[in-house]
Amino acid sequence: MNNIRIRFQYWIPQFSLTHLIGKLASVKARRLTTIMIRLFIKYYKINMDEVLHTDLKYFKTLNDFFARELREGVRPITEGESVITYPVDACINQFGLVDNGKIIQAKGHNFSTTELLGGDAKLAEEFAEGNFATLYLSPRDYHRVHMPCDGVLRKMIYIPGDLFQVNVLTSENVPNLFARNERVVCIFDTKFGRMAQILIGAMIVGSIELVWAGIITPPRGNTIYHWNYPERGNKAIALKKGKEMGCFRIGSTVINLFVKNQIEFDETVQNNTHNAMGTSYARRKVQKQ
Repeated sequence: MNNIRIRFQYWIPQFSLTHLIGKLASVKARRLTTIMIRLFIKYYKINMDEVLHTDLKYFKTLNDFFARELREGVRPITEGESVITYPVDACINQFGLVDNGKIIQAKGHNFSTTELLGGDAKLAEEFAEGNFATLYLSPRDYHRVHMPCDGVLRKMIYIPGDLFQVNVLTSENVPNLFARNERVVCIFDTKFGRMAQILIGAMIVGSIELVWAGIITPPRGNTIYHWNYPERGNKAIALKKGKEMGCFRIGSTVINLFVKNQIEFDETVQNNTHNAMGTSYARRKVQKQ
């Protein structure tokens, strides 16, 4: 059955299906939209006590609900300049060291940082022997993406690609999953050196949106796009830890990359555990004398 599910994703028109569902999720259908949201809440057991707007009529489309805001204080941000926090509500897929330019996808599957970053070998070299964490958002999770630490945006890259579903099954069976799916790479200067926050697209993900640029995808194409940003001045984009930097219209995956010998993961970090945005998952590495 799993083989059939994987083969099916190769056969179906990924972009057409995603486009269609994205259109449907953007339709203002009033009562029907409210009914669909109520069914979504029931099926995925979403905790509405956390949501800022509990009157479902507030959400004009399904996409509005996917990008719902939370009440102030329900995701406290762990303080401390040396602390790095989860940027999303997510399950840890994999974490560890970048080994010889490779990142663990699942048992028996690796992919290269160069491919992940759109073929930019020079940029990938900055993260050689650094650390990575792959964070999976399920459909039930809060879909907004926040900063894991203070950062100044220096580069953004849109990389076109496939739209395979992102879950345990595809991670274990689709080679180079995260380096072949559509994605948006954001590179920040931080107190921990360069940090990459990468938003991975997937099948039926309506869109990827960033607070400084709006909706990046759709539309989709075959061209890699690059944007560079100044380090300082009026046009610089500086975001504090815990501040929103983007969102998905339905769950997908965020990957963080850190440079060598700058951070270490908390002892509590384990694969296949669910964690709340804003809680600590890494900190500045103590340098041995």
